[in-house]
Amino acid sequence: MKKKTILLLATLLITATSFAEISQNKNYVRVSGPDLIQPNGQKLYIQGTNLGNWLNPEGYMFGFSRTNSAWMIDLLFKQAVGPDFTAKFWQTFKENYITRDDILFIKQQGANTIRLPFNYKLFTDEDYMGLSSQQDGFKRIDDVVAWCKEAGLYLILDMHDCPGGQTGDNIDDGHGYPWLFESEPSQQLFCSIWRKIADRYKDEPSILGYELANEPIAHYFENKEEINQQLEPLYKRAVKAIREVDPYHIILLGGARWNSDFYMFTDWTFDQNIMYTCHRYGGEATKEAIKDYIDFRDKTNLPMYMGEIGHNTDQWQTDFVKVMKEVNIGYTFWPYKKIDGSCMMGIRRPELWDSIVVKYSETPRGTYKEWREARPNQQQFRELLMQYAENSRFKNCQPQKDYIQTMGLK
Repeated sequence: MKKKTILLLATLLITATSFAEISQNKNYVRVSGPDLIQPNGQKLYIQGTNLGNWLNPEGYMFGFSRTNSAWMIDLLFKQAVGPDFTAKFWQTFKENYITRDDILFIKQQGANTIRLPFNYKLFTDEDYMGLSSQQDGFKRIDDVVAWCKEAGLYLILDMHDCPGGQTGDNIDDGHGYPWLFESEPSQQLFCSIWRKIADRYKDEPSILGYELANEPIAHYFENKEEINQQLEPLYKRAVKAIREVDPYHIILLGGARWNSDFYMFTDWTFDQNIMYTCHRYGGEATKEAIKDYIDFRDKTNLPMYMGEIGHNTDQWQTDFVKVMKEVNIGYTFWPYKKIDGSCMMGIRRPELWDSIVVKYSETPRGTYKEWREARPNQQQFRELLMQYAENSRFKNCQPQKDYIQTMGLK
């Protein structure tokens, strides 16, 4: 019994020492009550945008509706022009869509933080965006880290698409159910990838933190309450894996039902450098509309951050920014860039894009016969894809000045 007591005291001492080191560390952004503190000792109020659609393509940002997740978009292109050209398109798309110029522009608008959504497949041997065994996830993040360091921006890494699917809708690039919470192999992969990411960036102060899973557990499922109760244990498991290699960076935890429900969280003291993140796209632009978020923030005495907001009227966005500043909830707008507007930088639709590419995306393609009969002219389709990739370059995009004004950055 005496030996067990000594071991317990030693463990508690090590844990307390680790927590003290985290709170005293001055090289990284850290949690201090409901606030974030920068290495210079000043409070950080997050303001910025999301680099959505770059490493996690979504259909509506291409002008599609039925074809709305990354694997569906990839299949659409392969059906139209074949796998080799599709791979070529994805590589060009990734090279063009986000560059140093984009990051510097975001900084010039007054932002201090960027949220980078990514698909877990970028760190596996799975076929994704034109690559498999030679995936380029770390290269893409390394580039953004370098550009953010140059610009003086913080970066949040957001696993938007998790193994097995964490949401059960198109946004997780899965298959219509949050299989992550029922699959041990998927959970192991989830934790393993986060550990690898944390190990690579553990010494990088421009990384603000790691957001474990975007918008987990949609509300469509009869057993959603049962799944919701598995969210905090999985988060704890992933945090433990990260802390094996990185004791310093903040870890961000999103609530269920589109990052809106937090009632399933009962233990917010298991780690000394965590915070929570919410989303909001509609409703009234008032303090009362986000009372649940504020109450949870006050109960936990931990920061709350609006990871996604936008896609609304200029007046609504302007009003909501004022509310968030009043209640000390930082924010990043969604998204930075997409086709047409409702973003910081609009991508111009190529001529004939709707009549050829979008039309094909809406055509039933459930059989090989339907593929063949609906397939447009391949040369035209290829040219339109490459024109879209070219139009997505920073120099070819159109700043949405009214939208940027609503973001309250300057």
